[in-house]
Amino acid sequence: MHLVKVTEDRRRNNFTELERYDNCVAVDWAMTNMAIAVIRRDKKQMMTADVPTDIFELKSFLRGLPGKTIVTFEESMGAHWLYLELKGIVDRVLVCDPFKNKLLSDGPKTDKIDAMKLCDLLRNGLLTEVFHTDDDRLYELRRLVSAYDDIVKHGVRSQNQWYALIRGMGSKKNKLDDTTTFISSFIDRDISFYEETKAAYEEKFENLCKTNRLLKALRSLDGIGPIRAVKILATVIEPKRFPSMGKYFAYCGLVRVEKTSGRKKYGTRKPHYNRMLKGIYNGAAMTVINGNGPLREYYDHLLSRGVAEYNARVAVARYIARLSLGILKTGERYQPYRWRKNKEK
Repeated sequence: MHLVKVTEDRRRNNFTELERYDNCVAVDWAMTNMAIAVIRRDKKQMMTADVPTDIFELKSFLRGLPGKTIVTFEESMGAHWLYLELKGIVDRVLVCDPFKNKLLSDGPKTDKIDAMKLCDLLRNGLLTEVFHTDDDRLYELRRLVSAYDDIVKHGVRSQNQWYALIRGMGSKKNKLDDTTTFISSFIDRDISFYEETKAAYEEKFENLCKTNRLLKALRSLDGIGPIRAVKILATVIEPKRFPSMGKYFAYCGLVRVEKTSGRKKYGTRKPHYNRMLKGIYNGAAMTVINGNGPLREYYDHLLSRGVAEYNARVAVARYIARLSLGILKTGERYQPYRWRKNKEK
């Protein structure tokens, strides 16, 4: 099994970078109020405030801070809007992952306390950044993918309701009573709307793949159709934010990380990964394995070397992930049979 060893001194690098800023600011943003905490590098003291929410007041406050300023707040529904609003006001905006801020759940909890703790985590380089971009076109692509996934989930739920209703009557051939017919009429309407909407989204994705250079290149990869291509680009956005393939594999959930303590290994665990990308690459691997193409030959090559079927499928998924990230970085189309030059890898 392929493992990624997390041995980089990320905390040390983050702390060194943060020493360049004169002000570390944390904002706990809500609809009615905002809590602000500031740590000055020179005075080593913290200032806090809990005031009504006002983006103009926040901007004015940040502009008034002397020196370089870094601002952080947690990922939420309005995080991207707040990111765009503050990006030109301060030197850096860091949107952090709330699932990894365990310190905020300890002890008493108020907006001001949360802002203070968030500021401490920022000052010590202990925050995990969530990637955001100011590229409106790619952000619109992400919104399109999110809306498509919502439509698909709604359609699957409606279809499951219909099948459950029919199974409750024993068979579709049996005569439906008035109540079942009444309920079924609304479910049928939902399913028809789902099929019509899904077809419109897929047509939209097809048109995007005809005009976007990166989407065209992704579609040249076996197992990647227009929907998967758009989802990959909308999720990755900036491929250079992954400095190594191990980082990208971990982000896609295609590897496990080791657990060690006292020079002893205690098995492995799954990293915090993107479920959409994992589903895309596993689905693409199954597509190429069930077909006839260069990557099917790669799968057969792995089996001939004694690799178990499950591990071979995962290896194909990783290989597709590797190729797709390379395509996003270079913009070049897929070149089949390149794997033959790297058999030993």
